[in-house]
Amino acid sequence: MLNKQPNSDHCFICGRKNPHGLYMTFYDNGENEVISEYTVTEDYQSYPGVVHGGIVAAMLDEVVGRVSMIGDHHHFMMSVKLEVKYRHPVPTHTPLRIIGRIVKLRGRLGQAVGEVVLPDGTIAAESAMTLADIPPQMLEGVDVDALGWRID
Repeated sequence: MLNKQPNSDHCFICGRKNPHGLYMTFYDNGENEVISEYTVTEDYQSYPGVVHGGIVAAMLDEVVGRVSMIGDHHHFMMSVKLEVKYRHPVPTHTPLRIIGRIVKLRGRLGQAVGEVVLPDGTIAAESAMTLADIPPQMLEGVDVDALGWRID
């Protein structure tokens, strides 16, 4: 069973009110994995028919960073280090499966990995990330309801 994760209003990746955003939706398995099924349009291409590498990295950054929210949608972590390996071109207008998996989450730091998978099972891109809890002072006074942080 998959659990739908919240989205915000203005995030580039998941924001529902960002006119330039990707509008991605994320689900987790309740244990160790976050998944998004997504098709990128030509609006985010580099070469004709190929998704821009920065967009691929942004999708991986989001899906992998969301592993910290499995079981607690308010446990926000941020990327400290993101490594991306581009193995194959990621085509536009092709259903993709973007996956993030926990390697280790202990204390205020974590490690997680991700993949962008093509319909035939080919791994087009993979990532490794070090995450850290967002410093409490950054979240002081932040009203998550005002951010539109909700499951829609």
